Amino acid sequence: MKNMLQELANNSQKAIDEGIYKISEKLPRSKSNIIDSIRNNKHASLITEIKFSSPSLGNIRVVSDPVKIAKLMVKGGAIGLSILTQPHLFNGSPEYFQKIRRHVTIPLLMKDVVIDKKQIDAAEKIGADCILLIQSIFDKKFASDIDEFISYTHKKNMVVLLEAHTKDEFLRSTQTDADILGINNRNLDTLEIDLNTTKEILKDRKETRLILSESGIEVPKDIKFLRRWGADAFLVGSSIMKSRDIKGHVEKLVSSI
Repeated sequence: MKNMLQELANNSQKAIDEGIYKISEKLPRSKSNIIDSIRNNKHASLITEIKFSSPSLGNIRVVSDPVKIAKLMVKGGAIGLSILTQPHLFNGSPEYFQKIRRHVTIPLLMKDVVIDKKQIDAAEKIGADCILLIQSIFDKKFASDIDEFISYTHKKNMVVLLEAHTKDEFLRSTQTDADILGINNRNLDTLEIDLNTTKEILKDRKETRLILSESGIEVPKDIKFLRRWGADAFLVGSSIMKSRDIKGHVEKLVSSI
């Protein structure tokens, strides 16, 4: 499944053109700081993801009340929530994010393929505490200057999670002012997952910023493996969304450390 990254960027442009990110109401963000929450947590720091579909799995869960799912994740011990706002391929929306923001006080990450500052403006209005930027989107020139996007996000008082997949991408990400560095164990072009991606990138770690390992995390031993190689926090989506016991699944992963 080649050129998926291009398709993801195209979908973002389509969503922008459709007016998905035109938000009128401005919601307050969390009073908690996601970075402090990770640093002060004695157990596994989980950012759990609410997504009903994905390019790799198709439909993950029947679209249902996102607020109910969010509350179960929080009860399970998640320190943050990642919420898909991309409608195409992910069945996400800013509306879902807004519904959750009104009922949940922990930090929220707007998960999207950001190619335009209009999406950052939307993140601010829907009450996002953190926004995802993807290194390869900027490397392949699907968006303009990454430093400009990071600075723009910081001016709006939001945390930047900058995601990389390869060693070279990660090294470039360390040269930015991103607040949290993410390692996606999924190749966004092929959609293949390998937890060793985090291991290979972090085995000679010198970076002091927080590292978030993303994708492919299903059971406690995955958390332990990634933690052993230096990951500070973990983004988990599909395995939780597929679970019949969302709260219980989150609890098991959180208590793995």
